[in-house]
Amino acid sequence: MTEKKKIYFISDLHLGLYPPEKSAEREKLLVQWLEDIKPETAELYLMGDIFDFWHEYKRVAPRGFTRFIGKLAELSDNGTQIFYFTGNHDVWVYDYLPKEVGLTLYRTPIIKTLQGLKFFLAHGDGLGPGDFSYKILKRIFTNRLLQWFFARLHPNFAMAIGHTWSKKSRYAKGIVAEPYRGDYNEFQIVFARKKLQHAYFDFFVFGHRHIPSDVTINEKSRVINLGDWINNYTYGVLEDGDFQLKSLYPENEKNIVRRKI
Repeated sequence: MTEKKKIYFISDLHLGLYPPEKSAEREKLLVQWLEDIKPETAELYLMGDIFDFWHEYKRVAPRGFTRFIGKLAELSDNGTQIFYFTGNHDVWVYDYLPKEVGLTLYRTPIIKTLQGLKFFLAHGDGLGPGDFSYKILKRIFTNRLLQWFFARLHPNFAMAIGHTWSKKSRYAKGIVAEPYRGDYNEFQIVFARKKLQHAYFDFFVFGHRHIPSDVTINEKSRVINLGDWINNYTYGVLEDGDFQLKSLYPENEKNIVRRKI
């Protein structure tokens, strides 16, 4: 039997993104990928925006994603530890997935030692300077009172609102992520450089930007953005202290931004 020693990281799947047939195709690819890595995966980190829209009620969960959620449960039952970070699209994940799948849910960044290396892990939204309009929107989405009011809506109406919002997103319209802003202008890199003034980290691992990148700063520390599963199909894997950013399609790896600054 293969020893489970690899740690995988994946972000921004946006399952449920319009149009539905494209999302179904990506879900099947994802499930097959999870099946392929199942024998060797000790831990799996889902780094946010796994769903393009998700809102669960106390006794009602969204339709769909059966194959994906079932595969997660299978991995969990098979001994893989699964960690889920909420992103800006799936901020309303509550206790359904932790109970059904057996995963651990995080809503804020965490610091963790993996294979002897120090990691700063977060979805990556709202970090660093700027992006004030989004930060205001995030505060609205995470406001407990507003969440309570939204939960009072009938599920059919609430889901219609969510799917209409999803349908209008730039990714649903076929628009790819905005370009890489530069080594000293990417908010996540700016955030990491500031963080390193007070504490050392080997790796910062983020999602959110949809731009797969591996940038080495301060001689050794690396800032990883996991990209997405809309255009790049990228993921991270840690094995024996070696972190690599890869794609399901090797030809896409040419799109990974690799820098040393």
